[in-house]
Amino acid sequence: MTHIIIQNLLMEISQAPGTPVYFYGVYALGFVAAVVVGSIAWYNSKRPPGWEDKERPDIIPEVQEPKE
Repeated sequence: MTHIIIQNLLMEISQAPGTPVYFYGVYALGFVAAVVVGSIAWYNSKRPPGWEDKERPDIIPEVQEPKE
């Protein structure tokens, strides 16, 4: 049911005259930002079972926990 609503919404948006390109750019940029922030948070979180001994990729910054 939900996918039909989303599909209809996307069809209406794509057929709308004069929809600015930056409208889609904002969504794409937001998606990329969410993936990047989520990846950094995931790599800096406690590793799931089976991933404890895996190396952190060099591109992911290490976030230090605050000392109490």
